[in-house]
Amino acid sequence: MKVGVVGNPRYGDLKGVLDHVARVAPSCGITLFSEPRLHPFWNHDVPSFDDVALDALVTFGGDGTLLRGARLLGGRETPILGVNLGRVGFLTTATRETLGEALQALVAGRYDIERRQALRAGIRDPEGETRSTQMAVNDVAVHKGGVARVIRVNVFIQGENVGPYSADGIIIATPTGSTAYNLSAGGPIVVPGVEAMVVTPIAAHTLAVRALVVPAGYRIVIEPMAGWADDLLVSFDGQTGSTLAPGESVEVCRSDHRVCLIRLGGDGFFTRMRQKLHWGDLSGREIKG
Repeated sequence: MKVGVVGNPRYGDLKGVLDHVARVAPSCGITLFSEPRLHPFWNHDVPSFDDVALDALVTFGGDGTLLRGARLLGGRETPILGVNLGRVGFLTTATRETLGEALQALVAGRYDIERRQALRAGIRDPEGETRSTQMAVNDVAVHKGGVARVIRVNVFIQGENVGPYSADGIIIATPTGSTAYNLSAGGPIVVPGVEAMVVTPIAAHTLAVRALVVPAGYRIVIEPMAGWADDLLVSFDGQTGSTLAPGESVEVCRSDHRVCLIRLGGDGFFTRMRQKLHWGDLSGREIKG
């Protein structure tokens, strides 16, 4: 079984985790392949997985590491096993303590797959030609570079002008990303499996603009208004980005490819919401009879 490994070097125990994986992999029938940035953390040479047809990808870190791993797959629908080394790890399914059991389940195929919707975002030049395309699992955001300042854009959905947005930014989120930046900006949670996208303003400057939930098959275009195109950035999952030049626009639609998350155990989405996000937690309140 060919398994790729992605990890976050900021975690102090990452080398110890990789040493453990390298020791148990042969007995499990696993051949390891690594992202290049992890090569200094292995005790022996582990080849890169750039051109390898992987059976699975294992990510060591948090949700950000899992998102980065999904983008490194380049659209391949390879199952991803997320191992949480941090705090929340909402998308991950294993921990360092359960790593051994997780690898055994991976090899034996004892897991479920959640096929998550992703986004494809293209930056179009003034002539309407797409100069670059990026994938995002959580969200695509348009905002100012440097200090927080208002942006003014027109939002078109299926070719219809929704109207001008005056806000600190605009987020286009998937159901997976609805519990991330979108939620922090006041947007709704959309349960994975619902085919939708969420358009959420960041700190809207008017009460007349609120989050919109639209069908996943729709096409969304964000066009900066004349005189408001300076210092604009487009961010993908909050990890990679590109500048937006005057006259350019951003087109967002559903990706042709899904992100396949491995899920171990029987915990459902709402159980994870309670455990990871402390949803509905009233423990800090005094209940009076």
